[in-house]
Amino acid sequence: MNLSREPPTPQGEGRIWPSPGYLLQVERLREAICQRIYLVEIKPGDINLGVRLSDTAYELLGVLDFPRPDPLKGLAPHLLLLDDGRGLNLGRVIRVTINSPFSPPASDILYQESFLMERLLTRESRLSKESIAARSKAMLGRILGKRTDLAGPE
Repeated sequence: MNLSREPPTPQGEGRIWPSPGYLLQVERLREAICQRIYLVEIKPGDINLGVRLSDTAYELLGVLDFPRPDPLKGLAPHLLLLDDGRGLNLGRVIRVTINSPFSPPASDILYQESFLMERLLTRESRLSKESIAARSKAMLGRILGKRTDLAGPE
């Protein structure tokens, strides 16, 4: 049994949790209390992971400590208290900005989870006519009993 107070390291790629700049970003959020903010949220679904990017501004009412952070479940050590009545865990947030919801300048970014930002928002799509055709052929081949690789071209 691990009795240390340090959270376990999440699986995959040896990332440090929370990120090295996390506490600095939390302080920036605390300085923005009572301001209007824009969110990019993670929306986990039954089948896939979605992202909600909206032009709705929320008033940031507080930044609260979260009593049970869990990196394996994506729960960060802090909650954002919003004027719509929600307490939103920072583990469910990709970016928080002021002044602009879309393509904000770096000075307007209060919080950003760079790892998720790269993987979910700014990553180039791998869908192309060629990749869809290759995957379709491989799936059809598998249905017909041929051993094929479903990975397809990157």
